Amino acid sequence: MLKISILDTPSQRRLTLEGRLVAPWAAELRTAWMAAQADLNARELVIDLKNLTAISEDGENVLLELLREGIKFCSSGVFTKHVLKRLARRTRQYLGGK
Repeated sequence: MLKISILDTPSQRRLTLEGRLVAPWAAELRTAWMAAQADLNARELVIDLKNLTAISEDGENVLLELLREGIKFCSSGVFTKHVLKRLARRTRQYLGGK
């Protein structure tokens, strides 16, 4: 199960993810991200991964899409930081960097 909470401040919209980022909830994150972008009004969009307990390949693919779109992430713990570093390397390769 995945819970997505939205916290709006004057400068930021934060999507906090809790639980498992696996199919079919990876698609739910994509939908929530698209909806969250609709009315940012110059605010920054941040995805908070601190409370994720698992990320499947489907989940990684959605996170990779978000990284490529320039979305910022907030994470803690070895697992989520490792996943984000690996995805960041893939994004740099995709963009032609080292």
